[in-house]
Amino acid sequence: MAKRPLILITNDDGISSKGISALTEAVLDLGDIHVVAPDSPQSGMGHAVTIGEILRIKSAYFPIKGVTAHSTSGTPVDCVKLAIYKILGRKPDLILSGINHGSNSSINVIYSGTMSAAVEGAVESINAIGFSLLDHDANADFSNAKKVVRQMTMEVLKRGLPHGVCLNVNIPKTSEGEKLKGIKVCRQAAGYWEDGFDERKAPNKESYFWLTGEFTNPDKGEDTDEYALSQGYASVVPTQFDLTAHHAISELNSWGLT
Repeated sequence: MAKRPLILITNDDGISSKGISALTEAVLDLGDIHVVAPDSPQSGMGHAVTIGEILRIKSAYFPIKGVTAHSTSGTPVDCVKLAIYKILGRKPDLILSGINHGSNSSINVIYSGTMSAAVEGAVESINAIGFSLLDHDANADFSNAKKVVRQMTMEVLKRGLPHGVCLNVNIPKTSEGEKLKGIKVCRQAAGYWEDGFDERKAPNKESYFWLTGEFTNPDKGEDTDEYALSQGYASVVPTQFDLTAHHAISELNSWGLT
C-alpha cells in the first residue's frame, strides 16, 4: 500500500479562521493532515521570523474530526519551521497555506504571511501552495475556493513542482451559485500600493498613524494575475525565493566595478 502523504496546513489569519477550516476540508482525504497555525492573526507579516522573543507551541482545538492541530505564538514562517523541526519530526510532503481572507495577487505577495509560509516551504525544498480568496468577509463563501484547492493539491501531489518554486493561487469572489470560469497560469502583475498614513490623536494629544493606501495597477497585460481575476478566473503564479534580477547582471558588470 502506498504511503499517504503528510500535508502541513498553516495560514496567517490564525488557527480559528474560517479559511483554514475550508482548506482542510478540501483536502482531508488526500493525506495525513497536520495543522500548525498562529494563535492570533498575523496578516502582513511577510517573511518575518521571531528572533528576540520566545516561541510557544500548544495543542489546539480544531473543528474537523481527526485532524491534529497545534497553535504557535509565532508568525506563519515560524509555524513552518516549528512544524518541521519540533512538531512533525520530519519534512512534510506538501505545505498548504490559507485560505487567506483577501488578495495576495500582484505586489501583495511581498507582504503576505500566507505566501511567506509557502515560500518557506520552497526554501526547505518542500512542495508548497498558498491560497487566497478575494473576500475579506468573515462569512465569505469558500465553495469555489475549495474546488480550486482540491484540484491544485491533487496536481501538485501527482506532479511535484520545480525546485525552489511554490504556487501563489488567488480565487475571485463569486456570488452565491456563481461558478468560476476556470484556472489560468499567469505572471505577477506589476501593480503597487500608493501608501498614505491617516494621522490621529490619542487622548493625551499624542499623534499616531494608521496605514491607508490605494492599489494601482498600470500593468494592462492580459497574462497577469490581476487580469485573470478580473475576468472571473482563479490565478496561479509560480513564485520563487530567488530575488536576483538576472536581467540586470550584465548591465552592472558594464560599470567596471573593482
